[in-house]
Amino acid sequence: MTFSPLDSALLGPLFATDEMRTVFSERRFLAGMLRVEVALARAQAAEGLVSSELADAIEVVGTAGLDPEAMAATTRMTGVPAISFVRAVQSALPPSLAGGFHFGATSQDIVDTAHALQLAEALDIIEVDLHATVSAMMNLAAAHCNTPCIGRTALQHAAPVTFGYKASGWCVALAEHLVQLPALRKRVLVASLGGPVGTLAAMEERADAVLEGFAADLGLAIPALAWHTQRARIVEVASWLAILLGILAKMATDVVHLSSTEVRELSEPVAPGRGGSSAMPHKRNPISSITILSQHAAAGAQLSILVNGMASLHERPVGAWHSEWLALPTLFGLAGGAVREGRFLAEGLLVDADQMGRNLQLTNGLIFSDAVAGQLAKHLGRAEAYAAVEDAAAEVLRSGGSFQGQLNQRLPDHRDAIAIAFDTTPAIQAGAARCRSALDHVARILGPASTIGFQGG
Repeated sequence: MTFSPLDSALLGPLFATDEMRTVFSERRFLAGMLRVEVALARAQAAEGLVSSELADAIEVVGTAGLDPEAMAATTRMTGVPAISFVRAVQSALPPSLAGGFHFGATSQDIVDTAHALQLAEALDIIEVDLHATVSAMMNLAAAHCNTPCIGRTALQHAAPVTFGYKASGWCVALAEHLVQLPALRKRVLVASLGGPVGTLAAMEERADAVLEGFAADLGLAIPALAWHTQRARIVEVASWLAILLGILAKMATDVVHLSSTEVRELSEPVAPGRGGSSAMPHKRNPISSITILSQHAAAGAQLSILVNGMASLHERPVGAWHSEWLALPTLFGLAGGAVREGRFLAEGLLVDADQMGRNLQLTNGLIFSDAVAGQLAKHLGRAEAYAAVEDAAAEVLRSGGSFQGQLNQRLPDHRDAIAIAFDTTPAIQAGAARCRSALDHVARILGPASTIGFQGG
């Protein structure tokens, strides 16, 4: 689980954070496998299966004594990095201890458990940035709970809302996804120790005690049974990452549209050189949103690889397991990078409230058609009211002019009802109320940590 296109020196930093790239680096993976072997030696020594000196001797070898390039040739021949790793460590151990190294385990035990350690660290990184993103998004929404803007359906102006209402939607989706992390950790951060076919036969009656000590040493859960070919937990964490990318992509899609020249309601945070063009000096492309959308676009293929890998053969996998080493680090890299960009947006998104107000006027009042129909229905009945409003709207679309004027001209006896419908106050109050309710929900489900930096609204 160390190779990924995100390893690219040129493109990798665009899509993944340095922290995530480090977690899935070769050196960190080798360190993880050493850590797993040390835990195994300790657990087995406690049961009298190996020398009590073995664990310390393994630690002495360290990653400095391992050469990935030298190990690569053996990995290519065996198809599994753990085999070359085991040989390299054994050759560095005192002969009196080398025979007990890796006793009763199989390559997949070491690789999968080392991967579980990587997943634990990677999820911690994402959680920190995601908490910060949600906190900043709460502040953004709270600051604009009462800022009028147009609600859009099918890219058409629909009815007035508030920008805080829109931003609180992004916030709720992220927060509700974030709170799934503790349960996800319990299901996926699990040790793997089963031996050749999963039965731990070599350890005989001491197998359960060794497995318990092994998992406890590493801070991982104990599996009910070997999961060499039961890969649901891998797909579960991958699905969580893919959904996270989708939530961030929804926000990015909104930001791209709202920052377009014709709309100009939002701008991404300004930084020297950010979003520039090689040909057009005036350009300020929404680069964070663009990056998130590219990360989301790439995520589905990685998830598909992992889902396909669930069709694994008997007690040990053929090929499907190996494909995880390509897909899962890539997916973690994409997700971690997307959260970084989402946090950057949440903490610095620029809101043009004046432009939002101007855009509310673009349809000459047609955005109040639903409110007008509702008011007139009290006097004319629903069918007649809807027909009258539809005819007036069609005339405005054909020839321009004021929608309210058309209605007043057609229905002079109902001018007071029409005027009530064109008052934006109820729509803004409704948007603000839903915004505050959403933020209260976020604060409630996340607990005290969610209020860090939150100013209320």
